[in-house]
Amino acid sequence: MSDNFPPDRAESRPPARGNENWEREALERIALAAIREQRAARRWRIFFRFLFLAVVALIAWGVFDFTGDRVAKAGKHTALIDLQGEIAANGDASADNIDDALRSAFEDENTAGVILRINSPGGSPVQAGIINGEIRRLRAKYPKTPLFVVVDDMCASGGYYVAAAADKIYVNKASIVGSIGVLMDGFGFTGLMDKLGVQRRMHTSGANKGAFDPFSPETPQMVAHAQAMLDQIHTQFIDAVKQGRGKRLKDDPELFSGMFWTGEKSVELGLADDFGDANYVAREIIKQPEIVDYTQKESISERVVRRFGASVGDAAVRALTLGGKLQLR
Repeated sequence: MSDNFPPDRAESRPPARGNENWEREALERIALAAIREQRAARRWRIFFRFLFLAVVALIAWGVFDFTGDRVAKAGKHTALIDLQGEIAANGDASADNIDDALRSAFEDENTAGVILRINSPGGSPVQAGIINGEIRRLRAKYPKTPLFVVVDDMCASGGYYVAAAADKIYVNKASIVGSIGVLMDGFGFTGLMDKLGVQRRMHTSGANKGAFDPFSPETPQMVAHAQAMLDQIHTQFIDAVKQGRGKRLKDDPELFSGMFWTGEKSVELGLADDFGDANYVAREIIKQPEIVDYTQKESISERVVRRFGASVGDAAVRALTLGGKLQLR
């Protein structure tokens, strides 16, 4: 009996040590969790606001295109258009970009003359042919507005295809000019596959559907067909050059062989007319030293779309299609 606590003393015993403040600790944990959640939500709101502002700025930059150099002019001026790099449908030197710039320059009533400054190794015969045709059309529509080509480092192959449509061509003595020819290149892996013991398995629904497959051997028929295509495009190229340059071309058997020359030699051969840069032509030939740049410049949004869209797709096609590609080079 003496070993048992009385009922009133057992009920009044203090709680175990460390548990007397559990209600406060639980409330503190709940409060801290709520504060942390509020802070995280606030950080995400700030992030999305900055992201929204960045997207708005990108769209505004794409719409207004602050990268352009063209400034509205009240008086007469010389229009300048740059054709730089490979002539290709998805590049800066595409027919769409160059033709748009040409039309803008010719349609401006204050344009005294147009300079097309070229620095290109060539590229697509289709794109070069389109630009050549548009230059000839605009020259016929605006006969009082001359168009001169000024060559920087290089005006070869497709670049010269374009230049041949100009009134006159001006070069530097050390420029590279010419290469009037067509190229179709690719790779063949049949010998390597034989050594490695790899067998090509390709099934087609047409006798020539697999022609120029890099993993299959060439046939005489394929080679003959490819050569016929190259010769036909080469003839188109030669006709365009003769139409543009006329009697200025010298009678030289190497002229249309795909050979290229210095600017100094190109003047002797009649491929170019004289020496001079853009400032010289604007000042001394067109007589309007004030130059306005009409070059079509990509906005940031267009550049992002092209580089991460069309260019990626083009690269994928090239990777999957290792066969021939026609180029004026």
